[in-house]
Amino acid sequence: MQKYPSTDLTIVAFPCNQFGGQEPGTNAEIKKFATDRDFKGPGAILMDKIDVNGPNTAPVYQYLKVASGDTSDIGWNFAKFLVRPDGTVFGRYSPRTSPLELEKYIVEMLDSRTASK
Repeated sequence: MQKYPSTDLTIVAFPCNQFGGQEPGTNAEIKKFATDRDFKGPGAILMDKIDVNGPNTAPVYQYLKVASGDTSDIGWNFAKFLVRPDGTVFGRYSPRTSPLELEKYIVEMLDSRTASK
């Protein structure tokens, strides 16, 4: 976000407590925790806590899985999806993919968007 301020890059975070009970707090507690760690500003959106797997999977995660071509369960916290402004999924990335590793895909996605204009 800070490195690409002139783009439409937005990080949307969906807290989930399905992985070892790592997100037991209320939505207000989670928001305070995230804000205290600088997850704030126009490019940072924190959603309410949801389920990402199982019978109560939130519709957004049902869509992301199908649209990415990988309908398997989310394996752990911090799974990542890159989504273009038109809602198409550019890619799904493992929780092991660090934000620094993800940058090359962000650049690729932004470049492909610029090239198609």
